[in-house]
Amino acid sequence: MANTLRDKTIALAGIFQAAKQVQSIARTGSLESEMLAISINSIFETDPPTTEDTFGGTVNLTTGLTQLRDLLGARKKQDGMEITQYVISLLYLERQLAKQPKMLEQVGVGIEKAKSQAEHFNDALHPSVIASLAGLYSDTISTLKPRIMVQGEPSQLSNSHNAEKIRAVLLAGIRSAVLWSQCNGSRLGLLFQRKKYKAEAEKILKEAFQ
Repeated sequence: MANTLRDKTIALAGIFQAAKQVQSIARTGSLESEMLAISINSIFETDPPTTEDTFGGTVNLTTGLTQLRDLLGARKKQDGMEITQYVISLLYLERQLAKQPKMLEQVGVGIEKAKSQAEHFNDALHPSVIASLAGLYSDTISTLKPRIMVQGEPSQLSNSHNAEKIRAVLLAGIRSAVLWSQCNGSRLGLLFQRKKYKAEAEKILKEAFQ
């Protein structure tokens, strides 16, 4: 996997996009099917030719790139701080997962199973596929510490369908975090290159709609 600033920015945008989606489901119980499909399908792209192929092109990362650009800026709102915390947690958990070879293997097997289900139903968003990915997250990533504590409306969080979507999207966030590591992304590098990442996100956003 290439490790240019562009590749790192795309991978990081995938994490920000998943974090934003988690927030949306937890607060309102809603998320556009197209957006959910982008995240779910990214989980199944285990050997993409390029970084952006993981998401079907940069145009599918508009939300994540926008969040990355805005939240790396000077102004921070409460909503943004919550999303940033999810991103930080996903990056940390990916590093924890990398130290667990047996769990990594379990995740890989589980993803292939869910991918087969998606192909069987010809629908990546079939309830059985979402449930399978959610269960995989619960059995693996969710056992690592510290667990991600999702904030939102109690009525939405207690809805079993919403809970499964959140777990599936968190798994997509982990997948993007894995991609970030494969691109040699580092939290320290992000800290000292915030302006470069912000500018690159802006550049990719403009290119996506040319």
